[in-house]
Amino acid sequence: MHDLVIAGVQTRQFWEDKTQNLQHFEELLKTTNLSDVDVLVFPEMFHTGFTMNAEELAEEMHASIGIAWLKQISNTYTCLTIVSLIIKEAGKYYNRMVAVFPNGTLLHYDKRHLFSLAGEDNVFSPGNSDTIVSYKGWKIKLQVCFDLRFPEGARNGIGDDGQPFYDLLIYNANWPARRIAHWDILVPARAVENQSYVMAINRVGKDGNDIAYNGHSVIYNPSGQLLISAHENSEEIIKHILSTIQLNEFRTSLPFLKEIVH
Repeated sequence: MHDLVIAGVQTRQFWEDKTQNLQHFEELLKTTNLSDVDVLVFPEMFHTGFTMNAEELAEEMHASIGIAWLKQISNTYTCLTIVSLIIKEAGKYYNRMVAVFPNGTLLHYDKRHLFSLAGEDNVFSPGNSDTIVSYKGWKIKLQVCFDLRFPEGARNGIGDDGQPFYDLLIYNANWPARRIAHWDILVPARAVENQSYVMAINRVGKDGNDIAYNGHSVIYNPSGQLLISAHENSEEIIKHILSTIQLNEFRTSLPFLKEIVH
């Protein structure tokens, strides 16, 4: 297990316009040196925005414009790419977080906590399982937006092998500016209670429902200290090196994970 370079794309999203979003992302990626990046994360419903228009915009895993683009990006930058998008499967719609490996392999997590205030629970089906991705010796847990409000879904612990369930917790989101104070509290809380690095990537701009987003994309260390944050309302890519040594030393000095009861 070596140090891990992670990057998150804080960007505006063009409402229900997949082509324009993907073109915009390609240009934005050129603004930062990503040659050393191991993990690259985009906001929730990355190429449509947070829309309930699933019937028109959903894609199937085997014929997805978004996933085809992600495979290209993962191969080009030799990194694990993580987004969520609208997926149709067996007649149901999912807000699906997809992890795309450089070789094209896919793993996914379906958002478990659907945002009822926006009617997400009337359109989408909830997931029923967790996903932890293993990459370059790191174990990465996937979560989407509203999941942040439910700490039980992110609960870390010690497995039968004597090791923590995961080392890095990733959220991608469309989290409105009017509730950003909650985001600012909950993200570091997840780092502290799970003794894990946490990356949380949000969007900026306004969506098709005239809801404003102001970003606050961040990376925290396991003690809840802020490592890097994006500027408010700014399109930018944040990048940081996660230290294996610091993670292990912190967990050894405060071995609290073994006290968690599952």
